[in-house]
Amino acid sequence: MIESIPRIVTGIFAFTGAGLRTTTPLDGAPAYTVPADKRAQLIYLRAGNSADALVSLVLMRDGAPMRLFPLGAKSGLHVPLAVVEDLQPDTVISLGIAAPEGLSGHVVLDMGLMEI
Repeated sequence: MIESIPRIVTGIFAFTGAGLRTTTPLDGAPAYTVPADKRAQLIYLRAGNSADALVSLVLMRDGAPMRLFPLGAKSGLHVPLAVVEDLQPDTVISLGIAAPEGLSGHVVLDMGLMEI
C-alpha cells in the first residue's frame, strides 16, 4: 500500500491583466513544491472568476505553462484531474493568469494534490 498525503492550495487572489497572451502572477503567488522524497499528482482544480470578461488560469510547472483553464466572466469551473500525470520531486507548481490588459478582479481557487 502506498502512503498518500493530500495537499490543498486555496485562497482568493487578486489580478490585473496584461493581455491574453501574457501570463502574470496572481497576487500572493499561490504555489506548491513537491517534496524531494515524494511524487505528486493533481487531483482537481476548482476556480471562479469575479471579473466581467473571460480570463485563463495558467498552471505553471517550474515556470513554464503546463495547462490552461479558461474561466468565463463571473463564472467558475471544476476540473477533475486525477492521475493525469506524476509531478516529480522538487517540481514547483504555480498559478498565473492571462487576462485582457487592464482588467482586474479576483480568482477564487481550490486546487487539490496528492503526495505519493
